[in-house]
Amino acid sequence: MHNATKAWAAPLLCLAISLPFTTVTQAGPLGTSDYVYLPSVTEGEKEIDFKLGTARARDGSRTSATSLGLGYGVNSFWFTEVYVKAKRESPGSWSYDALEWENKFLLTETGKYPVDVGLIVELERPRNRAEGYELRFGPLFQTELTRSVVANLNVLFSKNYRTATPAPMELGYQWQLKYRWKPELEVGAQGFGRLGPVQNWFSSNQQEHKLGPAVFGKIRLDGRSSIRYNAAWLIGANNNTARNSFRLQTEYEF
Repeated sequence: MHNATKAWAAPLLCLAISLPFTTVTQAGPLGTSDYVYLPSVTEGEKEIDFKLGTARARDGSRTSATSLGLGYGVNSFWFTEVYVKAKRESPGSWSYDALEWENKFLLTETGKYPVDVGLIVELERPRNRAEGYELRFGPLFQTELTRSVVANLNVLFSKNYRTATPAPMELGYQWQLKYRWKPELEVGAQGFGRLGPVQNWFSSNQQEHKLGPAVFGKIRLDGRSSIRYNAAWLIGANNNTARNSFRLQTEYEF
């Protein structure tokens, strides 16, 4: 890795690790099936994407969420996907939660610059019409700290429109570290947080942050098809976050 990459990588890594402990906040619970967006697009690739997450709150209650999506690489810089989402609050049963349209854009040629940059734009229509429409967007960053270690940091903005009550725009983040061991099994860590209103962050005891170990892998099948997976066990960093949660994502790419 050349010197320019090292110059970018050091501050990126420091910011990624320190974010969960800075004075930022969250105005609602973190998504139990959220995943780390990657600034990568493969033209012509189709995928079936399944996500599952479950979180145990401090009071012992449990919330679970899942989604099933169908995506397509429109060209070398745009990937689009539609999801159907469901949720469950124990001891209740599963129910339809929302419909989501996700669009990912690659803004730099992969590997050409020290940091790969992308953009995510999502529009969600919740089942509860009082929640209006949720718009989520933000830049995606990825860099190689060494030939074997990759770091990601995403800064996300979200706002609900046409809601029963006014909703401010909020700020969130995701980070990921991954050690490239072998394609079928890689190890690392992930962290997630949703911050408070952009112009009025809450105090630290109102924050929500979670982080923990993660595994990744890609299993090649016949032709260009493959199964890609990643999973993480996440621990709440403070009392306002779920005690622990598990998240899993599997993709069939063809």
